[in-house]
Amino acid sequence: MSSTETHDVVVIGAGVVGAACAYYASRAGLRVAVVDRGPVAGGTTGAGEGNLLVSDKAAGPELELALLSVRLWRELAAVLPPSVEYEPKGGVVVAPDEAALDALRRFAEGQRGAGVDAREVAADELGELEPHLAPWLAGGFHYPQDAQVQPARAAAHLLHTSACDRYLDEEAVAILTGADGTVRGVRTARRELSAPAVVNAAGTWGGHVAELAGTTLPVLPRRGFVLVTEPLPRVVRHKVYAADYIADVASGSAALQSSAVVEGTPAGPVLIGATRERVGFDRALSGEALRRLAAQAVALFPLLAHVRVMRAYHGFRPYLPDHLPAIGPDPRVPGLFHACGHEGAGIGLAPATGLLVTAALCGERPPLDPAPFAPDRFDDPAHRPTGADR
Repeated sequence: MSSTETHDVVVIGAGVVGAACAYYASRAGLRVAVVDRGPVAGGTTGAGEGNLLVSDKAAGPELELALLSVRLWRELAAVLPPSVEYEPKGGVVVAPDEAALDALRRFAEGQRGAGVDAREVAADELGELEPHLAPWLAGGFHYPQDAQVQPARAAAHLLHTSACDRYLDEEAVAILTGADGTVRGVRTARRELSAPAVVNAAGTWGGHVAELAGTTLPVLPRRGFVLVTEPLPRVVRHKVYAADYIADVASGSAALQSSAVVEGTPAGPVLIGATRERVGFDRALSGEALRRLAAQAVALFPLLAHVRVMRAYHGFRPYLPDHLPAIGPDPRVPGLFHACGHEGAGIGLAPATGLLVTAALCGERPPLDPAPFAPDRFDDPAHRPTGADR
């Protein structure tokens, strides 16, 4: 093992959330090390679509975090290279019938009160936004604030820009603490990294990292599949999804759920998601999940029936039972900070998470109320996971 190296903070996790924490901490003048057992974006980030969404979030703490992140992503887009593929293309949420459209109206009304730009679109006007949409839809809502990035590239460039020390392909095997239980660093198989602060940005493995520090965080993996078509002209202009996607995101069910999310990319392929199911870390291909995605996408965009699917990929979203991430200091282990449990919203929420964590590291006033994201909230019986959530 090499000699101990000293930093102000060690971030465990080189996905986009860990990269954002490293970026903002470095900008605050902290010396940062990032540790990951694999490559940059080797976990959830590399399997993501790059969603930067406000449209799927109800009024509340997560939406506040998303609105802050939307502003921060715009700032980052000005300093990150074009290869990050930041696209402020907006989102379109569509309803199959009047009942679903009424539900969207109520949902949007609450969002508008929080600062979301949500514009109702009549059925006969949807074609102006998306010419290839199915004609049978009852209407929808346009969300101009929704955007997109290429997530793996975004993580890589945030890490590069932060000028942090990177220790990739090195698993954190221990979080070092003093006699009083205070964090003093991280051990990998190759070295010890001395630091008074450690950030748990390990995604679906956030619960394991918490255990290394002698505490708990009930993070569970939630598997999802994405289909990738052959390259096409830009036949899908926005991120388009069916209204039932919002309910799927908020659901705690472990069963397979699917709702069409369809979007074009600058490179040409159309991405088709999204499924959710809790099956542990089972990486087996699910034919049923892929069939559902294909059928639902064709129902929204009939021209896709004649388009080839080139590949499918899947990953695991880090799920917490109340659907809010854990962000900030852990009072049970002085010096331990968490930045995980964002489920499918981690790419979109990464900048605000990094800013919140950095404010806590520096003892500064946070940009929004961090209380709803308190890592120890699951010690309260009201937040404790039920049998269905385990």
